[in-house]
Amino acid sequence: MRISTKDFINKFGGMIASLALLVTALNVNTTCAWIVHQPKLPEGARKLRKF
Repeated sequence: MRISTKDFINKFGGMIASLALLVTALNVNTTCAWIVHQPKLPEGARKLRKF
């Protein structure tokens, strides 16, 4: 049985969005081990900072 793209998005879209938000929140609150390679954060991600 093949599942269409629309069905896949309807079934797993919320879970993927939640996972993306969790990963972003974890990434915002950590720093890079290589100080010279700390990428700039988007403005939307700065709202998730805890400090």
